[in-house]
Amino acid sequence: MLPVRGRNGRVPRLLGARTAWTPVGDGEFYCPGCGGDRNYQRLTGRRRLTLLGLPLLPRGTAGPVVECAACAEHYGTDVLDHPTTRRFSAMLRDAVHTVALAVLAAGGTGSRTALETAAAAVRAAGFEDCTEEQLAALVDALAADTGRVFERPCGASLTIELHEALDPLTPHLAPAGRESLLLQAARIALADGPYTPAERDALTTVGAALTICGPDVTRLLAAARTTPS
Repeated sequence: MLPVRGRNGRVPRLLGARTAWTPVGDGEFYCPGCGGDRNYQRLTGRRRLTLLGLPLLPRGTAGPVVECAACAEHYGTDVLDHPTTRRFSAMLRDAVHTVALAVLAAGGTGSRTALETAAAAVRAAGFEDCTEEQLAALVDALAADTGRVFERPCGASLTIELHEALDPLTPHLAPAGRESLLLQAARIALADGPYTPAERDALTTVGAALTICGPDVTRLLAAARTTPS
């Protein structure tokens, strides 16, 4: 007897497995396959044993997985830990802003050159309307706020401010990106002359928040004195 063939002319597998997927959520994520921000569905599945293509016995659950709406590829849910491009840009912008404030607070806002250097860095990061006057006012306001003070550059208040901005960002920055952020902060401090002890303390705190080891922080602070911005 000849085997029964399907519509495509192929002989169905006698036994197999099939997964029925059910959407349980959606959103936007950075798709590693597409290389950009895409919509996704979060899916859970139920496996069934099939006989000649017909589902019969349950074989447990599958997933959850993340399915890209564009390329339809499935990924583990850990892919959602990676920020979208838009979210990453916002995190970097906020980090540059906070680091600039920390350095200015340590060195004071009396130097127009330092304020101009800081404002240029913040504008380049995404705050296009940032001005020197705004940064100076923010530093003064922080100094007047007893709950969030920058009076001691290496104190707890500065560390909290920096970690709030840098902790979500640092795991997604390559080593070169973390070093670039510290170098940018160092150039703000150097804009009005050599590092003061307070500025060096603040930059060391920035480096620690970026998980840059002590010897590398020292190396980068020295390099910032000899390299153009």
